[in-house]
This record gives sequence, C-alpha cells and structure tokens, in this order.
Amino acid sequence: MKRLVWATAVLGAALMALTAQEVKIYLQQGQKPALAIPDLRGDTQAQPFMKAFNDTLWNDVQGSGYFKMVDKTLYPKANPQQASDWRQTPAGRVGAAPPSGGGMYMTDWTTPPASADHIAFGYTAVQNGVLVLYGWLYDLGKGSQTIQARYVATTVDAAGAAQVAHKFAADIIAQFGGKSLAGTHIYFTSNRTSRTGNKEIWMMDPDGGNVKQVTNFKDITTQAAASPEAGKIAFTSWVHTNPAIFVFSVDPVRDLRFYNQRASVNSSPSFTPDGKQIVYSSSAPDDRCCRIFIANLDGSGLRPISSAGFIDTEPKINPKTGNEIVFVSGRSGPQQIYRMNMDGSDVERLTPGEGEASNPSWHPGGQIIAYAWTRGFAAGDFNIFTMDVASRSYTQLTHSEGRNENPSWAPDGAHLAFMSTRSGTHQIWTMLADGTQARQLTTQGNNDTPVWGP
Repeated sequence: MKRLVWATAVLGAALMALTAQEVKIYLQQGQKPALAIPDLRGDTQAQPFMKAFNDTLWNDVQGSGYFKMVDKTLYPKANPQQASDWRQTPAGRVGAAPPSGGGMYMTDWTTPPASADHIAFGYTAVQNGVLVLYGWLYDLGKGSQTIQARYVATTVDAAGAAQVAHKFAADIIAQFGGKSLAGTHIYFTSNRTSRTGNKEIWMMDPDGGNVKQVTNFKDITTQAAASPEAGKIAFTSWVHTNPAIFVFSVDPVRDLRFYNQRASVNSSPSFTPDGKQIVYSSSAPDDRCCRIFIANLDGSGLRPISSAGFIDTEPKINPKTGNEIVFVSGRSGPQQIYRMNMDGSDVERLTPGEGEASNPSWHPGGQIIAYAWTRGFAAGDFNIFTMDVASRSYTQLTHSEGRNENPSWAPDGAHLAFMSTRSGTHQIWTMLADGTQARQLTTQGNNDTPVWGP
C-alpha cells in the first residue's frame, strides 16, 4: 500500500499526460493533396495476398496525415497497372473526361467525381519464387511520373505483401516531405494478463498490431522510455519493493543491468538524445525529496542536475539541442512544467500555475512541448495541450472526452500516442498532432503511459 500511495502522491506526474501538435501547413484541412490509390492486383500467385497489401498501403498513406484520400467509390471503373497503360487525352477535350476513358486517361481522375491531384498504382507478381511489386506515383496535374520503383518482399505470403506495401507507402509519403512510421514501435503499460493489479511493459506496431509482452516481473512496472537506438528501453519497476530503474534490450529481451543508487525512489527515466545516458528522478541521498540526476546506461557516473529541496520528476532533454531539460516540479505548489539548462541553471516555470500540469514531452524539432493540464477546461480531468516554449502560447487538443493523458510524439513529429478513457477504460490511442484522426489501438485490460520509439 505504501508504494501505491507514494506513486499517487509523488510520481503521479509520471503517469499523467503528454500532448502534441503539428505545426506544418500540410496538416491543415484543405491544404492536403487529393490522392487516389485504387486497389492493386497481382498475378495468379500473388493475388491471394493482395488484400493484406492494399489494406496496408491505404492505411499507411492515409494515416500519415499528409493527404486527402479520394474515396474509392468515386474512382473510374478501371485503373492503370503500369505507366504504359495511360492514354493520351483526345485533342479538344483538355480538362474534361474523354467519352469512354474508363480510367485510362488522366482526366478521368482529375475531373469529378474523383478530382484527384495524384494517383498511386501498380501490380505484384511472383517471379522466380519472389514476391515483387512494381509501383508508380503520378502528379496528375503535371502529367508527370514522380515514382517508378520495384520492391521485393522477403516472403511470398501476406506478411511479404504487407512488407512491400510499407516500402511503397514510405516512398509516397517521402515525396511530400513526410516520414513513414512503419518499423517504429509504441511501448506501453498494461495489466491485461494480471488479476492482481500488476502491470508490465508491452510493445506494439503503430497500427496496434503485433502486440508483444516485454517484461514479466509480476509486479508494477511502468514509465517506459524509448532509446534513440532502436530496441532499447528504460522503465520503472517496483519488483524490488522500492521503485527502481531498469534498462532492457528488447530483441532479444535482456536486462542490461542499471545500477540504482541507494534511495527509496529511483524513477521516471529518459534517454539523452545520443542514447548514451539516462536522466531520472531520485530521492538520494536523504530520501526527503526527489531531484533530477544523470547517469551512464549502466548507472555509473551519476551526478545531480537539479538542486535539493523540491520534488522534481519526469525529466526530458530537448532532442534537437541536447542542452536543456523540461521536467515536472511541485516547488511552486501544484505540479507544473519547468525547464532548465543541463547544468541545472536558469530554472524557469513554463506553465502559468493554474491547475496541474505534468508529463512534458519535446517535439522532435525541439521547439514545442506537449503536456497534460487540468487548468479547469474539464473539471477534474486532464486534457492534452501543446506549448511553444519560446512564446508560451498553448493549444488544447482534446476536449470533453474523459481523461486524456500520456501523449508521446511519434518519430515523424506529426502523430502522437496517448491514453484516453473516452471508450470507458484506460486505452492507448493515436491521433494526428493537430488533434484529428483519433484511433483506438488497445482494448484488452487497462493500458497507459505509451511512448513512441524506433
């Protein structure tokens, strides 16, 4: 009971929310290019796997947030499978669909009802025992080809079809300045396999698939942090009675042995941008408060950053500059967001002091933080906000949908994962960083504290 009370009173901040906001114009409705992606077909051997391919391609591209996807019910009756299928628009009919184009004229796609700006198409085939995708992307307004590529899968099955779909989608998104999230992971806390309230660290793909359990301490384990180096995480666990920090490799799962200094509390770890050190909160040496420390990945070379006398937790280092930290502190009363230099100097409060604010998170660009805040917008509930650190201007992303906490930026800087109770229980959701396209990923048990990593 003692550790649960302490977790609520002191480290409750670490279980609170983060938030996120994308500031690029492409996320504004009406600014996105209209993209058509008709279902691709395969040869006799590849066709059984095309549903997996088409679903993956569509979901990846739609989920990127860069496009206005043209509904498939608006497409012409046929579509090209390769560049040579295009026909020239008959003279005198520029700007209007040919009388029987059927989808093989670009004007069939640029005019209503499709009204597309771009089209992606292609076909798959099994050649010499290998699943191959030939893919094209066309700028219909310019009548020019922007992608012509060949993609090879490692297996001839649905997984291989999804693999080449991810690759094609990544190239499409990259053409518009974006970054695919394929291959990234969301780490989170879940009690789905426990009947006693224990929690473990789990991981999943950005679409909620491929869920795997990482820890098996049969205790309370939470607050995962993802290293910039793929396949490595840090987290807090009560398995040894007092909260302590662990550093694990994920594939294979292996304890990398982090030394915890003697203290009643070592918690809320976060990696430095180079992945070589960890910042965390500790009550050492006198157990009367918690301050921010930094140490090597094995716990050696530790030294304090913030001064003693306050409860400081949840440190996050600016990923762009590496020279400043945002953190949560109760030094002015209810928990608020602060920043300081890496040497502990120039401490300043970022949030104005109203309500409670917690769980700061840096945007990959290093100019915006995301956080959870009560501020009175929804009595008793946290909502997700973002703040421009330089101007202190903030934006609310979630509204009147239960508790919304624990946001974490995706590596592309355009999405975030977060915890919400809007469906009745604590579940992991994702949304675009302007607050749109919210999507529930988990359903089993209660799930929270997501962090998005490579």
